[in-house]
Amino acid sequence: SLVWGAKPGMLFQKDRESSPHSLNLSWVFGYNSRLAVHGLMDGEDRVLLYVSSHTVVIHDVLGNRQYHLQGHANVISCLCVSEDKRWVATADRGPDALIIVWDSFSGVPVRTIFESHPEDGVCAIAISRDAKYLVTISAGTVQRVCVWRWTLPTEKPLCSTELRPEFGYQNYVIFNPQDPHEFVSNSKTQVIFYLWGDAGLQYGTPFLSNKTFRSVVGRFSQSVFHFNNSQALTGTSAGKVVVWDAVDPRTDPKEQQARPLGMTPTKIVSVQKESLTVLQVLESCIVTGDVKGHIKFYDGELRLLSLYSHSKVGPIRSLSFSTTLCDPPDAFPARSQPFLTRNFILSTSDATVFHVATDSANFEKVLEEAKKAVSAIACHPQQTLVAVGSPCGLLKLWDYRHTEYLASRIFPEAGIQCLAYDPEGYFLAAGFTDGSVHILDAISLQSSCEELRFSRGPVTNISFSHNSQYLATADEKYSVIVYKKVLQEGRRCWEHLAGLDSHYKPIRSILFGVQSGSNEPRLLSLGEDRQLVEYDLSSSIKDHLVVTHRDRVEQSAVPLCLAWYPQLSTESFILTANNCYKMKLLNTTTKMCRKTLLGPTYGSPLEKIQILPATSTADPKQYYLVYITKDKVGLQILPVDGNPHKSSAFICHPDGASDLASSYDGRYIFTAGGSDCTVMKWKVNLSALDAAAFLGGEDMIPFYNLLDGGREGEFFRELEDYFYYAQICSQGTNTLENRQVSVHIPLEEIPSVMRAIGFYPSEEEIEEMINEVKFSKCMDGGEQVTEINLEDFIKLYINHRPALGLSMKSLQRAFQVLGYDNEKGDKVIDRGDLLSLLQCRGEQMTEDELAQCLTTLLGRRPGRRGSEPDIHDPSGAAALIEEEIPEEITAEIFAADILGLPIAAQEKK
Repeated sequence: SLVWGAKPGMLFQKDRESSPHSLNLSWVFGYNSRLAVHGLMDGEDRVLLYVSSHTVVIHDVLGNRQYHLQGHANVISCLCVSEDKRWVATADRGPDALIIVWDSFSGVPVRTIFESHPEDGVCAIAISRDAKYLVTISAGTVQRVCVWRWTLPTEKPLCSTELRPEFGYQNYVIFNPQDPHEFVSNSKTQVIFYLWGDAGLQYGTPFLSNKTFRSVVGRFSQSVFHFNNSQALTGTSAGKVVVWDAVDPRTDPKEQQARPLGMTPTKIVSVQKESLTVLQVLESCIVTGDVKGHIKFYDGELRLLSLYSHSKVGPIRSLSFSTTLCDPPDAFPARSQPFLTRNFILSTSDATVFHVATDSANFEKVLEEAKKAVSAIACHPQQTLVAVGSPCGLLKLWDYRHTEYLASRIFPEAGIQCLAYDPEGYFLAAGFTDGSVHILDAISLQSSCEELRFSRGPVTNISFSHNSQYLATADEKYSVIVYKKVLQEGRRCWEHLAGLDSHYKPIRSILFGVQSGSNEPRLLSLGEDRQLVEYDLSSSIKDHLVVTHRDRVEQSAVPLCLAWYPQLSTESFILTANNCYKMKLLNTTTKMCRKTLLGPTYGSPLEKIQILPATSTADPKQYYLVYITKDKVGLQILPVDGNPHKSSAFICHPDGASDLASSYDGRYIFTAGGSDCTVMKWKVNLSALDAAAFLGGEDMIPFYNLLDGGREGEFFRELEDYFYYAQICSQGTNTLENRQVSVHIPLEEIPSVMRAIGFYPSEEEIEEMINEVKFSKCMDGGEQVTEINLEDFIKLYINHRPALGLSMKSLQRAFQVLGYDNEKGDKVIDRGDLLSLLQCRGEQMTEDELAQCLTTLLGRRPGRRGSEPDIHDPSGAAALIEEEIPEEITAEIFAADILGLPIAAQEKK
C-alpha cells in the first residue's frame, strides 16, 4: 500500500498533473498563525507543516514546492504531530466536523472520524507518544473530552466525560509522554489532570489562586508533564511556572489522591517578567517561549541553561525540534548535568517562521506571510504577477509562475479594500478604507501621481476602462466616482472628473465596456437597490456625471454581480446573478431581461463572477465563467442553460471568500480568504469540466433528473396531464369539433400550467417567461414564437421556479416585517391590514380579483351578483372571508388555512 511503503521525502515525487477535477489547488499563500508550525525533516531540509484555512500544507521551502492535504470542509481549528513526525492529526469545528489522521510520508488520510463532537467540533487535540491514542476537547459551551484509539475502525471514543463551564474554556491538551493513560489540559484559569482506563475517564481540578502562594499567578498558557514523571508544569502570562505534584508536603498522605488526579500546586517559580506563550519538555530540559521572542532552556529545577533571541522575532507561537542532536554554543558553559539540544523551527504570532541553528545561534527566516486578513487580489493583464492587498495596509507582489516574492509596500494610514490593473499593465490602482485611491507603478508599487481623495467612505470597487482613459470607483456611501487620465508636464496623471450618489443601497459591481459601433467606453453600476445604472462618459463634464439609463433588473431578488456575456449569438447580453441562485441575460441596449436561468447551487449564491480568459489550448468559441460563492470557487460552461452538470465548485475559504482574480491566460484562478489570511492559487483543468458535463447526459436528460422522481416519476406524468389538458382548454372544453393533436400549447397557458404544478410566479415573472419564449427567435428569423412544446416548457419551469423550493422561512420573514406582536407574543397581521396590503402594495389586486382568489382558496365560489363583490360587505364573499379568516393572521394560518399548503413540523417551530 501507499502507506506501508512510504518513506520521508517521497511526497513530492507524486505526479499530480493528471487530476479528475476542474480546479486543483496549486499553491497557498499565507497560513493560520494561531496554530503551530512543525518541521518535518532534519538536516539541511526546510520542510514545514502548517495549516492554511481548511488545508494542511506541507511546504518544502528550499525546493519551492507544496503538497496539500485536503479533506476538511471547515477551517481547521487544531492539529498535532506524533513524536516521529509521521502521523498528523487535524480537527475542525463547524457543521459536519471531522478528525483526520494523515500519513505525512505519503499524504494519505489513514483515518477519518465522523461526528466526534457533532455540536461544535474540536478546539484542542493531542496524540500520545506511542501514536496510538488521541485526546480531543470539544469547542462547545459545555465541553466534552474524548479519548480515541484511532487505529481501531470505530466511531466511538474509548471513554469520554463532560466538563463543567466553571472550569473555563479548555483550549490546550497534552499527553504524559511516559504514560498514555494520563494527560493534562488547561484554560486560562483552570488546569485539569486526567486518568483514563477500565474505570473510564476521571479528572482532578486542583485549586490555585493569587492567595495560595501570595503571588500573582496570571493566565495559564500551556501545561506539560515534567520529565521526572512525578510533576507537571504550567506557564503563565505573569512569566511564572506553576509546579504541580501529587505529593504535597502540606497535606496528610492519607488524604492525598493517586497521581495525576491528586495533583496540587506545590510552588510557583518566577522565571521572568514577560508572558510565557510556549512551554515544552525536551529530553532533560524545559523550554519556554515568550511574547518578546525569547527561547529559554532550563534544567529540571528551572535553572537557566541557555537563551536564544533575535531582534526581529515576535511573540513565540510554537517550537518544533529536530530529532538530530547537536552541541550547545560555546558561549554557554556546561552545567553539572549534560545539556543536549537540537535545531528547531519557531513560529510567531505575526506569521513569521524561523529556523534556529543552536550551534551558531543563527536565526534564518524561512517564511513570512500576511499577518492579518487578505481583502483584495488582482492579476496583471500580460505578466504572471498577482498583487495581494490587506486591511492592515500591506501590498505584496508575487510572480505566481515561479512563486517568488517580488516587492511590497506598507500604507500605514489605511487598509486596502480593492485592487485593479489597467488593461495596458502600466498601473495598479488601490482603493482604501479611508476613501483614498492610489495609482501605483505596476511593478515597483511606487506612486505614479498624488493620491486621489474624493470618496466619502471606504472604496469597495475599482475598475479601469478598456482604453485606460477612465478609472471608476464605488464606495460604501453608495457613490460612483470617475477619474480621467490627463497629461501634466509630460507625465500621465489622473484627475477627478465627477461623482454621483447613484444608489441608495450598497453597490455590488462597477463594470466598464465598449459602446457598440464605436471604441468609446461605457460604464455600468449595479446595486443592491436592484438598479442597473449606465453613465454617459462622453457627455459628462467636470463635477457632473451624466446618467444615460436607470433600470430595475429584479423584482424581489437582490442582484449581486454582473459581467459582459461573450458574443455567442447575434444579440449582446449583460449577465447578472442574484441571491436566489438565478442568472439573467439582459439585452445590452434595452436592459430587457431576455432569459432567466438556474445558476450554480452550492450552498450560497454567486458573489463575484468573471469570464475566464481563453487559453491557447481551448476552443476559441468555447467560453467559461469563473465565480466565487460565500465559501467556494467554481467554473461554469457557457452558454448557461440551467444544466447543473455544466458547473463545478470546490471549497476554497470556509470562513468566507473576499475576492477573485484570474490569470491573463486563463490557466490559474486566485481566491482571497479574508479573515483566514490566505490566498489560494487554483490550476484550471477545463477538459475535466467538459467530461463531467458530457457524463451528465445530453439534451433533456439533465433537466428530467431535476424533476421530482425524474422522467419516470409521478410528477412528470402529472406535468404531462396538465400540459395536454391545457391544449384542451385552449381549444375549448365544450366543443364537439375534431381536436387538433399537437405537442405545443399557446404561450397564454404557461401561467396556468406553472401554477398547477406548484410554481406561483408573480405577474412580472409571468411576463418575463412569456417574453423569453416569444422573442427567442426574433434575432435569428424575425418571427415571434406563439407556442411552446413540453421539453421547452420543462426547461422554462426548471430555470424559473424557486431554486430551493417554497420556504416557510421567507413567509415568516414577511410577517416579521409587516406584522406586530399580539398578546401571545406571535407575529400577526390584522385581517383588514392584509386585505389592504394586497390591494395597495406590490402587484395590486382589484377587489374582484381578491374576492375571487380568497373564496376559491377557502373552498367556495361567490354567487352571481349584479355588481362587483365588495369584500367589506357582510354578505357574499365578505361574509365568507370574515367567517373563515381570523382577525389576527399568523404566517402558519396564512400558509396552511388560507393557501392550503402543507407545513412540516420543523418549519412550524
